[in-house]
Amino acid sequence: MIVLNHIKAGHQKFYLLAAVVVMPDHVHLLLCPQSSFSLSRIMKGIKGVSARLINQHRGETGTVWQDESWDRIVRNAAEFQEKLQYIADNPVKAGLSAHIDEYPAFLAPGDW
Repeated sequence: MIVLNHIKAGHQKFYLLAAVVVMPDHVHLLLCPQSSFSLSRIMKGIKGVSARLINQHRGETGTVWQDESWDRIVRNAAEFQEKLQYIADNPVKAGLSAHIDEYPAFLAPGDW
């Protein structure tokens, strides 16, 4: 829950978070950057701080995240709903839960 809690903490400070799912080996985010923060700065902050917190928790050092990320611009409501559904389907398709409501590392609109 380290990554999920860190991402939730940035909501309304650095971005408006629409949805997030933390998978065992990756994360999906649907967010809108606040006007004074670039997406690259936001991602650097999320990756950097969460990596430090994870390493502290594990008593380790080293790389946690890959350098790159795959960004998409959502252009309309239909595409927003498509991305939201993709995020919600991810843990179910991976066999991590039978239904997204049962997956503890998923947040969607209205969950905060």
